[in-house]
This record gives sequence, C-alpha cells and structure tokens, in this order.
Amino acid sequence: MNDENQNVNFSVDKNNLYKEESVTDLKVASIRKLIPVKSDGTKDNDRKTIFVGHTQLMSPQGPIPIHSPLKGNSLEEAIDEFPGAMKIALSDMVEKAKKMQQEQQKQKNDDSRIIIPGR
Repeated sequence: MNDENQNVNFSVDKNNLYKEESVTDLKVASIRKLIPVKSDGTKDNDRKTIFVGHTQLMSPQGPIPIHSPLKGNSLEEAIDEFPGAMKIALSDMVEKAKKMQQEQQKQKNDDSRIIIPGR
C-alpha cells in the first residue's frame, strides 16, 4: 500500500447516518428518500428526511445523469417538485458545460501562441 492510500480517511460519521429507500416510475423518475437514523438503526427524529431526484438523458456519448435535491416533506411533495428540479439541474449542467468549453477554447488559443526562435 502506498503512502497516499494510508492518508485516506474511511471513518463513518455516526452522527450523519441515513437509511435509503428508492421509488421509481420505471420511465423517467427515480427518487431517493434518505431517512435519518441513529447508529443503532432507530429513526432520528431530530433530523429531516431528505429527498433526491435522479434521471438520465441519452446523448451520442452515452447516458448523462442528472440529479438534484428535492424540496418537500413527503414523497408526494418530492414527486411534484421533480420535473422543475430536473429542468433547473439540466439548465445548470448545460451552463457549466458551456463555461468549460469556453475555458478550454481560451486555453487552446493561449497554447497556440508558441514563438519559435530563429523563424
């Protein structure tokens, strides 16, 4: 084992445990329900249940995963939130991809300014 691997912290945060349930419509939506639990497995009523939506779009390069936290205190509220949250997550992803392309293009243009002495 090299030194880099020895510095990895694999400790479990016993104060931040969640039990996961998954719901899907077998078409578009997958919603993870993360239920807070104590280290003995009992429900932790001091913390809020978290809902996270997942879907994927197909592209020529393969599937593109999209996920976003869903506001809501119940599965029904999370389901209602899903379409809007996925649209926002997709929009954010497209914007980030455009910025990355612009940065790569700028870097490519900067790199192409090589001056060769004697020419």
